[in-house]
Amino acid sequence: MDRLKVRSILKNKLNFSKQNLEILDIFCYELLKHNKRYNLIGKSTEKRVWDRHILDSAQLVNFINFKDGESVADLGSGAGFPGFIIAIFNQNPLFHVKLYEKSNIKADFLEKMAILTNVKCKIFRNSYSDHILNSRTIVCRAFKKFPEIMKISREIVQIPHKLIVLKGKNAQIEINKAFKEKKFHYKMENSITDKESKIVIVDVIK
Repeated sequence: MDRLKVRSILKNKLNFSKQNLEILDIFCYELLKHNKRYNLIGKSTEKRVWDRHILDSAQLVNFINFKDGESVADLGSGAGFPGFIIAIFNQNPLFHVKLYEKSNIKADFLEKMAILTNVKCKIFRNSYSDHILNSRTIVCRAFKKFPEIMKISREIVQIPHKLIVLKGKNAQIEINKAFKEKKFHYKMENSITDKESKIVIVDVIK
C-alpha cells in the first residue's frame, strides 16, 4: 500500500485527524532520515514504511480504551511501533502512553520525535524489568515470542490488564505453547496489513 492509500485508511477507518496525519508525515520523514545513519527499522522495509510500520501499528487503536487515568505500555517500542503511533492518535491528556526501550539510540530518537511533534508520551530507558509496569493495557510488536511475553505479563505487570500483541502466521502455534499449563481467555483479530498476521488480545487476570 502506498502513502495515500494508508492515509485514507487512517482517516476514514481509524479516525486519525488531519493533525494526526500531519504529525505522521513529519515522523515518517524523520524516521527515514535517521535510518540512513542508525538502524531504526530494517532497510528493506523503508519503501513500505506507511503500511508495514505505521498502519500496522495504528490498527491497534481500535482495541484500546483511551480512558481517563489509564495508560498503555509499549514493551520494546523500538522506533516507536506501535507506541508512538498510538501516542500520536491519543487526544486524551488524562490517558498516558508509556514507551519502554532499552536501546539508547532508539530512545534518543523517540525523545527527539516527542519534542519535535509535541506528542505526549513518556519514554523509559533500559529494560522493562527495571521499571514498575502498572498499565491496564500492554502492547507489543516485534518484541519476543508469545510464551515469553505471557511470562512477562504474568510475573512483572502488577495489575490485571489487557495484552495486545501483533503476531505473524505462527500466532496460534505460539499461543498453544504459552497456554500449555495455564489457560487465559483470548481472541485473535485479523490484521489489516497482512492476511497471515494476527492481533492477539488476552485478558490477564491477577
